[in-house]
Amino acid sequence: MFQFFSFLFHSFISTGRHNFLLKLNPCSWFRANKRRRWPPLRAALIQRASASATISERATFLALNRMISLFGPPEPTLLDKLKTSVSKTKSVLSETVDTIFQGERRISPALLKELETALLSADLGVTPTREILDALREKMDRNALANGEELKREIKAHIVRILTESRSVNVFQERASLNGHGPRVIFVVGVNGAGKTTSIGKLANRLKQEGLSVVLCAADTFRAAAIEQLEIWAQRNGIEVIKQKFGSDPAAVVYDAMAAAKARGADAVIVDTAGRLHTKSNLMIELEKMKRTAAKVIPGAPHDVLLVLDATTGQNGLAQARQFTNSVGVTGIILTKLDGTAKGGIVVAIARELRLPIRFVGTGEQINDMVPFDAQTYADSLFN
Repeated sequence: MFQFFSFLFHSFISTGRHNFLLKLNPCSWFRANKRRRWPPLRAALIQRASASATISERATFLALNRMISLFGPPEPTLLDKLKTSVSKTKSVLSETVDTIFQGERRISPALLKELETALLSADLGVTPTREILDALREKMDRNALANGEELKREIKAHIVRILTESRSVNVFQERASLNGHGPRVIFVVGVNGAGKTTSIGKLANRLKQEGLSVVLCAADTFRAAAIEQLEIWAQRNGIEVIKQKFGSDPAAVVYDAMAAAKARGADAVIVDTAGRLHTKSNLMIELEKMKRTAAKVIPGAPHDVLLVLDATTGQNGLAQARQFTNSVGVTGIILTKLDGTAKGGIVVAIARELRLPIRFVGTGEQINDMVPFDAQTYADSLFN
């Protein structure tokens, strides 16, 4: 077997065509041979490479380890993903603060005015910005702030306070509905283009990873291809989707899904609703009808109403959250595209004004690219 890797090295490495190795699939070979000759082979290669191996043997050893490295670095943790997602906001906020206070400049009212502009530019909102500045001025009067690092610590502490004051019930804490029976029903609402269907697929994946059985409900019967998109996510997750034909009554689809999930003993039902503008009262009324239908089959449903917001919309997202909350009783936020905007401060604005918890943050396009939101990590990521 050692000669096999020597052949690979001489055939591809020495001829400058080593990129061909990237096309190989070492996984199948490792699986087929892990019980046979792989450990002795690797031990032999290490011994040869570390002692009296020839140049060819050392190169072959490196080639083998290069193939092993094709497995890539360890997957980033949930906290790493959240830190990455706020990188653009950090570049606007934290780096601006560093610029304002560079050169050990003392904190003054003029510098706080520049800081106010930076906070508003990151879309923290008028009220949170005013509260942060008032707290900073109070500490200035007591000579409790000496430099930019102390100021950043104070801003972080205030942001964490705002975020932790919002209602923070976990969507996974209760596996059953409020009456102790049947599935937990989760409605997902939002405007078209915010990433609603994608967020449903990722949420279903998280629930399934926690050992819960999930049923999807394709109640967005107004948008072309919405049902097909949800079916694709259902296939990726290996779960069932309840649907009817395009143009059907959404409330009828909801009824079928509730009945099916209850009969199958599912743990959760995630309902995809039609994307609607928060200003369209007739569509909001349709959503209320769907909620009443769900409650007829499963008392207390829906138990969660998650609003999907596109972080790049900034303050318009806050207006959406306000209207949806007033109309359908939103219980939490899924924030998408946070990694694509410098206005990630909208997280603070939503939590401060509406007292709504940010449940999840979308960090990419893959099925695992949704992380639970953590207030302390978010604040640390902005300034560390």
